[in-house]
Amino acid sequence: MIEVRKFATLGGADHGWLQAKHHFSFADYYDPGRMGWGGLRVWNDDTIQPREGFPPHPHRDMEIITYVRAGAITHEDSLGNRGRTEAGDVQVMSAGSGIRHSEYNLESGSTQIFQIWIEPSERGGEPRWDARPFPKGERAGRFVALASGFAEDREALPLRAPARVLGATLKAGESCEVRLGAGRRAYLVPATGVVEVDGVTVNARDGAAIRDVDAITIKALEDAEIVLVDVS
Repeated sequence: MIEVRKFATLGGADHGWLQAKHHFSFADYYDPGRMGWGGLRVWNDDTIQPREGFPPHPHRDMEIITYVRAGAITHEDSLGNRGRTEAGDVQVMSAGSGIRHSEYNLESGSTQIFQIWIEPSERGGEPRWDARPFPKGERAGRFVALASGFAEDREALPLRAPARVLGATLKAGESCEVRLGAGRRAYLVPATGVVEVDGVTVNARDGAAIRDVDAITIKALEDAEIVLVDVS
């Protein structure tokens, strides 16, 4: 099953400094039919204006992945971590027993991010944060694990969940396959470009909720940058 959730149908809000679209129920947007997808609880498509951002606030018991689509985001937290994550790169915060953080766009132009929340396997644990650059050449024509809770994905940022965040860049006409396995679900969003997922068209920033298949084939109809979450 593949259900396409058009970008225009997503909930969201315009706060002036932040234009947010929500693939699932979040904050003041509530849709009982969009409460999550397996262990995936949040997928927000955020545009943050220059010199603006999220002031310090707490989290706990959630894996929070930020994929930067354009610009850069600067992170600071109560553990003393500070880092700047640029377009195409990823940061992961395991909130664990509790952490406070801020996320600001300190750039001269707007920053666009996907913010993805995944439920951890267990509650508590020491909080942590890390980031990693992923040169797009590494994922040209194929999906690579950007963050993962599986030991075999040794190059990915670690997650405390049986899940993977995958990224790919495909040229128009290129195809690749992703194997999911029994009982798994996937949620796919093209950051840019138009793709077909098993023949179903998914436009840029649309979401595709996928289940009950062992594998999917993604074909790029235009040059595309794609993010996919594989969860139980």
